[in-house]
Amino acid sequence: MTVRRSAAALAATATVLCAAAAPAAVAAPSPSPSPSVALPSGLYGTKDPTYDGVWRQSLAFVSQRAVGVSPAVKAVDWLIGQQCDSGAFPAYRPDASVPCDAKTMIDTNATAAAVQALHEVRGHEEIVHNGVAWLKSVQNKDGGWGYTAGSPSDANSTSIVIGALARAGEKLGDVTNDGGKTPYDALLTFAIPCGGKDGGAFAYQPDKAGKLAANGDATAAAVLGSLGKGLVVGNNAAVKDPTCTEGDALKPEQAAQNGAYYLAGALAGTGHLDSPPMPGAEDSTPQPDFGNTADAVVALSASGHKDKAAASVKWLAENSADWAKENGPAAYAQLVMAAHSTGADVHDFGGADLVAQLNATGPAPAAVKKPTASATEEEKKDSGDGDGIGGVWWFVGIGLAVGAGAGFLISGRRKNQQL
Repeated sequence: MTVRRSAAALAATATVLCAAAAPAAVAAPSPSPSPSVALPSGLYGTKDPTYDGVWRQSLAFVSQRAVGVSPAVKAVDWLIGQQCDSGAFPAYRPDASVPCDAKTMIDTNATAAAVQALHEVRGHEEIVHNGVAWLKSVQNKDGGWGYTAGSPSDANSTSIVIGALARAGEKLGDVTNDGGKTPYDALLTFAIPCGGKDGGAFAYQPDKAGKLAANGDATAAAVLGSLGKGLVVGNNAAVKDPTCTEGDALKPEQAAQNGAYYLAGALAGTGHLDSPPMPGAEDSTPQPDFGNTADAVVALSASGHKDKAAASVKWLAENSADWAKENGPAAYAQLVMAAHSTGADVHDFGGADLVAQLNATGPAPAAVKKPTASATEEEKKDSGDGDGIGGVWWFVGIGLAVGAGAGFLISGRRKNQQL
């Protein structure tokens, strides 16, 4: 969902990240680490985590928890250890025993994703609280957030922070700066009015002239942000026709529906969104964007239009295997979230068990929900298999469950001693 950052693109722009917000980018594989570099045993993925370690770990956790998987204690410990004393998270720091300093590249996206992940894992309230406090402390004057603290607000960063605050129990209307601006005040400034070919969409940021250009990734993110939703949404049974509401004083819900209207239209032709060609590329033909398509599916389901995402779910199931294999845990997580949000079978997605594939990118989970082969809707209702984590029945022994729970508590205490 929402902000997906290309490790390759971030590597190319790393020298300017401290001064400006990183643009939304198409997911791309992280560079492979040097053979002499040993990755942490608790980390998901095998590629260079410099620009996406916390991000991919966090997406793995939230998607796993949505489908009944409890991550390994050492995986949770690794993520907790990435937090700085300020409460912020960097994209990655190789040695967590070295305190964060002015050179540590902390960012709002990594922090918001980690806050959501540790909230879903449970038992780490202080860690979550510290992350929330830092996010609130760097809120911009317009009410939103940029990629780095103090950088201009953008739709993606503002939306993922909204999701983190909402999942942590914050009342978004009360999250204001000194001028009284709320996160929604900032988010709605990126909304493109209805009427033109891109009506209803959201821009990532206005250009230098103040013009808004439609951005599929930003729109998918902003739909969830406008609805006050986090990274993962349940299977929304509501289905309604998308409409675009005109007006200068839209409410967040109306802006979300406008965004869904745009996404439904953008997906209607091929079933997928396209990514623009990379600068300097010889081939200028737009390429299918698997990650943004998955995010759009989640956004449509959250806003009550999962029927408009059906063709996209089918397209992803038939075409995303190679992309997910190349991009690793974050890609598998996005597909899990897209399937989960529409009620598709995460254990048989185009013949692939997405949950098993995601689990295989990290340490063996502490607990895994046993998939049912062919449960009917009535059987699911009877078993309590619902959208939220509270409806999950675990297929684990009592000893394993107790051991995992104790491990999580211990990992929280370890972090508390570091703060």
